[in-house]
Amino acid sequence: MPNSNIREYDVVIIGAGPAGLAAGLYAARGNVKTVILEKLIPGGQLNNTQDVENYPGMDHMTGPQISQAMEEQTKRFGCEIINNCNITNVELTANKKLIASDKGIFSAKVVIIATGSEYKKLQVPGEKEYSGKGVSYCAVCDGAFFKEKELVVVGGGDSAVEEGTFLTKFAKKVTIVHRKEQFRAEKIIQDRAFKNPKISVIWNTVVPEIKGDNLGVTSVKLKNVITNEEKDFNCDGIFIYVGLLPNTQLFKGKLDLNEAGRIDSNERMETNIPGVYAVGDVRETPLRQAVTAASDGSIAATIAIGYIESLHDKMVKK
Repeated sequence: MPNSNIREYDVVIIGAGPAGLAAGLYAARGNVKTVILEKLIPGGQLNNTQDVENYPGMDHMTGPQISQAMEEQTKRFGCEIINNCNITNVELTANKKLIASDKGIFSAKVVIIATGSEYKKLQVPGEKEYSGKGVSYCAVCDGAFFKEKELVVVGGGDSAVEEGTFLTKFAKKVTIVHRKEQFRAEKIIQDRAFKNPKISVIWNTVVPEIKGDNLGVTSVKLKNVITNEEKDFNCDGIFIYVGLLPNTQLFKGKLDLNEAGRIDSNERMETNIPGVYAVGDVRETPLRQAVTAASDGSIAATIAIGYIESLHDKMVKK
């Protein structure tokens, strides 16, 4: 990695979701020079969430509203945020930490990885072909395009059931298709869905194919996982919520990853390389919510400040 025109920081944070923004807030308040590199805009998965009811102190706020508030607070304490920054390579060792991007090369004493996750795909025929033409992974982004339409939602977790309920604000009918016979979603979210007259559920069923025409999605194939019976189900769109994949491709072969592709880190957010921390959805955690991601970020930044001070102490002793 060439060393010309390197921009030097104490802390470089990769990703500006709740974990990255919280890390930036705590690092900047700790009076260390901090920058957040974000491939899109701050907020991460929060930007795809309409109603956030479980972030303490922020009742009845949308995900984008919380994202904006966190961004403004982080900037107010002096953290720099660079949006639309595409990172092409990283060099992470105990003694050298360089991040190459289309916005330049960044050097850091500490790197905090908060790259989040992306929606898992079904990997079935028609999914790629009709992406943006009836296939969606974001009800908040695309729900308004389906007024008085009939929609299918695939999944059984919080996101699937919650976003299915949100889609009833626009759609005439929403059918949730789940491969098991009960949801994984929180009970309060399930109760809300079951009470909604626009929502119906098809249990023990998967979607092996998405069909359409030149205008977009027209139907999906449904397969019962118990009887193997298949049938076509007419719909105008399909919203897919079958899990999240960690954005850790940049770090393969450079950090220890587990079988799921998440970065190994301890309760102090430390990875196998000194001065490199992993926070939020990129690490293994029993709960993936904005509040836990923000907690991860605050812990990592606090530990990182202590690490930077120890580096300074070693320099002084020399």
